[in-house]
Amino acid sequence: MTPPALLIAGHGTRDEGGPETLRALVRVLGERHPEVPVAGGFFGTASSPLPLGDAVDGLVERGATRFAAIPLLLAPTGPVPHALPAALELATADHSGLGYACGAELGPHPKLLEVLELRLDEALGGGARRPEDRARTTVLLVGRGAADPYANAEVVRAARLLWEGRGFAGVETAFVSQAAPDVPAGLDRCRTLAAAAPGNGGQGRIVVLPYFLFSGGLWERLQMQTEGWAAAHPGTEVLSAGVIGPVAEVAEVVMERYRETVAGDPLLSGAPGGCRAAAEDAREPDGAQQAAAVAAGAGEQ
Repeated sequence: MTPPALLIAGHGTRDEGGPETLRALVRVLGERHPEVPVAGGFFGTASSPLPLGDAVDGLVERGATRFAAIPLLLAPTGPVPHALPAALELATADHSGLGYACGAELGPHPKLLEVLELRLDEALGGGARRPEDRARTTVLLVGRGAADPYANAEVVRAARLLWEGRGFAGVETAFVSQAAPDVPAGLDRCRTLAAAAPGNGGQGRIVVLPYFLFSGGLWERLQMQTEGWAAAHPGTEVLSAGVIGPVAEVAEVVMERYRETVAGDPLLSGAPGGCRAAAEDAREPDGAQQAAAVAAGAGEQ
């Protein structure tokens, strides 16, 4: 029996870098797992060059009757848990009986933390892991930023996990837009911490590390902000690291989320389509419990 297909769902981009990265990731997964039909597309932006609906149509043309949709996100992005189900409902409207379910975002998975560490070592030069290099290096992990505080908190969680046991002087966070601290403010804080780090004689360095899967407009904006700050602070060494990219580790995490979704959702047994909330987020259960508690308290009064 053919396993459910895998639909990789990226969130709204008009940049060519996003579709190129997604196509590359689809190729990697197709080569590593030829038994699973794979396609990818973007939702949340009407003018995306790689629409989610086209990806769904392509899977159906290849004979898929069920699929697991995995959000290609490192953290929830504002209303994504609601936008993806709506996008999938629209994309499957012309395919009666097509079964589907949504998995969770990729999050700060250990394999992705390994890639982030590699990007840091590349920025430091030749992948060196010398303790003295790391001990005088402060990292600024930069997320895209969102109006949703839970999405921003995921970037902070990733920063803490990246810092633990890796020998860097510190890992701070900043956001390109919509959330504080912004990149210049984050660099100001890193400069203060780097100068105060023991044993470096005030000669610390900062590595700006994008918490992005894709290059493109957002990454270019980060580069401009970083270069502008560095030009205004010539006495501080500032290095820029690369984005995560469509590497094998990302493919492995996507496949892990796919397997979790297939194993845990009866909709993939062939029932009509539906969608769980994509985020690994306890807000809804907690909110339901709080609401129940409030109602119970009201009843007691």
